[in-house]
Amino acid sequence: MKAGPPGLPQPAHKAETEQLEDPMSNRILSAVVASAFAAALGSFAAPANAAMTDAEMKKMMEENQAKTMEKMKKGNFEECYGVALKGQNDCFAGAGTTCAGTAAADYQGNAWKLVDKGTCEAMTTPKGKGSLKAIAM
Repeated sequence: MKAGPPGLPQPAHKAETEQLEDPMSNRILSAVVASAFAAALGSFAAPANAAMTDAEMKKMMEENQAKTMEKMKKGNFEECYGVALKGQNDCFAGAGTTCAGTAAADYQGNAWKLVDKGTCEAMTTPKGKGSLKAIAM
């Protein structure tokens, strides 16, 4: 059995000495420490990624709004209130919505979805029919 550095307690058993000298154990320990360090660094990077995601989301919403306006200019579509599912409205429609994708509930009365002209009022939802005007909530 090898003796450890002077002044430190000596292992009582040979197995303990072999464990301390086992290079595989040191490699595993090093891998665990490196993984923990990498995870800690990754957690600091998350806010930067979240801000980037917000910027990308804003860009996407602006692009969708532009597409919606382009469709409306052609005259083949109409705003239909009360038929959009949560988060799937096409654009601003009043309190609780600010732009495309912001409806807080399914069939929200002040959120509209673009539909083919002439089809809105024929649409039926669990909360009633579609409307060409905002529905009081």
